Amino acid sequence: MKSIKYYVSLLAVTAMVFSGCDSFDNLNENPNDPTIVSPDVLLSSSLRNSLHTIVEESFLLGNNIAQLTAKSLRTEVDAYNWNAFPTVWEGLYGSLTDADAVERLAINAGNEQMQGVALVLKSWIFATLTNAYGDIPYSEAIRGDEDNFTPVYDSQEAIYSDILASLENAATLLEGAGSITGDILFNGDAAKWQRLANSLRLRYLMRAQAKIENANAQFAAIVSAGIIMSSNDDNATLTYLDGFPNQYPLVPLKTGDFDAVVLSESALNAMQSKNDPRLFRYARPDNDQYNELGSFSGAQNGAGGSNCNKSGSRLGAAYFNDPTQTTAADLRIKMAEGVVMTFAEVSFLLAEAAQKGWISDNVESHYKAGIEASMEYADVDFATSGWTDFEEFYQNSGVAFDGISTIREQKWLALFFHGLEPFFEVRRWYVESGNNWDGLPFLTPPCDNFNNDALPMRFLYPGQEQSLNAANYADAVNRLGGFNSQNATMWLVD
Repeated sequence: MKSIKYYVSLLAVTAMVFSGCDSFDNLNENPNDPTIVSPDVLLSSSLRNSLHTIVEESFLLGNNIAQLTAKSLRTEVDAYNWNAFPTVWEGLYGSLTDADAVERLAINAGNEQMQGVALVLKSWIFATLTNAYGDIPYSEAIRGDEDNFTPVYDSQEAIYSDILASLENAATLLEGAGSITGDILFNGDAAKWQRLANSLRLRYLMRAQAKIENANAQFAAIVSAGIIMSSNDDNATLTYLDGFPNQYPLVPLKTGDFDAVVLSESALNAMQSKNDPRLFRYARPDNDQYNELGSFSGAQNGAGGSNCNKSGSRLGAAYFNDPTQTTAADLRIKMAEGVVMTFAEVSFLLAEAAQKGWISDNVESHYKAGIEASMEYADVDFATSGWTDFEEFYQNSGVAFDGISTIREQKWLALFFHGLEPFFEVRRWYVESGNNWDGLPFLTPPCDNFNNDALPMRFLYPGQEQSLNAANYADAVNRLGGFNSQNATMWLVD
């Protein structure tokens, strides 16, 4: 009798368990660990993480390769003794996951403006990757949720074509329905995103001009439409906050790590010869005197041997907060920002286009606007360098327009801490000059470099690709001539 009662009770309890499965599932849901993330959170995350990567790699790679700064320790980067730079690959592909999710959610919601933002963000990140490496996973990238863990490497030519089309599509979508939330770059301003989309098109058309049919006509049409950056108010720059995780990425560095990068001799010579007030923003005077008494020094890039000078001024107060010395707050200037693109760059693109005859504008007016925008963005103090204002500096410093070389030099200085863009532009000018340094008189081959004075053309694919995506990696390397080499000529520079 007791056994019968036991089994009946057991059956009853079992029935209750199965009938109440939905209730148990609900109870097991953690309200603090949501399974669905809203697009605004994903957009903020993608912007923050991609720009975090860009700032770090500007410090470690972009500025040093382009000789704006120099490594005083571990000089492999600017000595052209390159290995793989996996943090670029991993950081940017990681950011793409969130950006891609924003696009999918926006499409499902019919939010055209949010979709446009996601397209601009993805295009910029993918463009940075292909500019750095060449052929990369693109059409099948970030599709792990579809069980595709071995994406093909698309050709750089196809990627460029699709990026330019995506940016054009994004500019149209940003005029459509919907709204933008989670936007820590432009605070939901669709018009600024549209200007960024079109300005990025100018950047990529100029960079691939030798490879894209009618690049000049496409460039001119965008300029004629007028929806591009027109002042520093349109700058695509991320302002950081005081506390973690939203502070400037270099702030948490140890002093020794920060001091491994110093002002370069090339940048010092270029600015000191013109008494350029940006010198006091890009570097810290050796005696920490932010006035006319300040003195500076510059290190030679690639300084590995005893014949090379490794000593240079520390980077400016805006890039690292050292409480024992003058800080950005003391100077009443802002900490440095994460840069996607600035009006200064757009001005120099327009100056170059005018110089080439692509547009009928006055070359010098755009060139001059680029320098002034760069100085305004750097928040310079003209009095520190003995100038009354920008106009006096421009007329009397020797910086006035004098051909394509001056456009290149001033754009180079304006790209300080603009991610990997300084390297991409120096490489373009180097190739346009016949793969030599003649067209860049403000630069020299790095001291004790390991590449026979030749500028490397690309970053190496990370080693993990050879093991995790072997077949597609091998195809991509074969298209480079069979070697994953820093000197391999990809489509863009072939």
